[in-house]
Amino acid sequence: MTIQPAEHTQVLTRIAQALERLVPPAPAVTDWLAHPAYVWTGNAARPVERLDAPALTLLRGIDGQKDRVVTNVERLAAGHAAHDMLLWGSRGMGKSALLRAAVKSADAAHPGRIALVQVAQEALSGVTDLFAALGKVNRSFLVFIDDLGFEEGDGAGPRILRSWLEGGVEARPANVRLAVTSNRRAIVGRSMAEQDDPINARDAVDEKLALADRFGLSIGFHNCDQDSYLAIIGGYAGEFGLEWEPADALEWSRRRGARSGRVAWQYVNELAGRAGKTI
Repeated sequence: MTIQPAEHTQVLTRIAQALERLVPPAPAVTDWLAHPAYVWTGNAARPVERLDAPALTLLRGIDGQKDRVVTNVERLAAGHAAHDMLLWGSRGMGKSALLRAAVKSADAAHPGRIALVQVAQEALSGVTDLFAALGKVNRSFLVFIDDLGFEEGDGAGPRILRSWLEGGVEARPANVRLAVTSNRRAIVGRSMAEQDDPINARDAVDEKLALADRFGLSIGFHNCDQDSYLAIIGGYAGEFGLEWEPADALEWSRRRGARSGRVAWQYVNELAGRAGKTI
């Protein structure tokens, strides 16, 4: 049977359409100058229209840490030399909130000159492409990796980070700095293997300790005492016009089994709910 030209064209069209459906669409071009923050997914960036961060004055109990982070981010926004930062220590003490607040403050002082780019751990392997894109932009960027830790046997993550921090053939551009938060300074998960194998496991721990040492700023965050906990609550309560009692706040922390900036914020959220307010 002879295929007519019109039928032949229809067959080719259907084949072409099928092939197009199999090929994923090209990622959208990112405007790196238009937004205060972005989320890197591994091969593309998702813009964040508004950077959600508390006012720096509301971050209490971490004054020394705040001064160092804010100063460093301010330098980066101004186009001056700045450090990579490792913020490590107790959970809930405001490490990631401080980074967001510092970038928001620097952006207010230098409009449009700095942006935050958050990278999930599973997207680390694609950050070389991210750095290549950011290096072409006339703007400073703080690349943020939150709550970093490595599973047993995961050697790729430390090697990737070490390559960026040391500077290699594809070193990160001068307008980009790293900020990493972790619960432990060594950026290594707890494992009995650290004791089970006295040679290889020790080498692995030493490698990750060496990684931590390559950050220009390594800033520790520790559990807050009672006075700091109450001061954090007092700052928030004053900002939002909430009434509170120290005894009630301490009872809240006892029920939660911890005192931290996060627990303090949860208590403030409870106060607002009791008062019928939103914050």
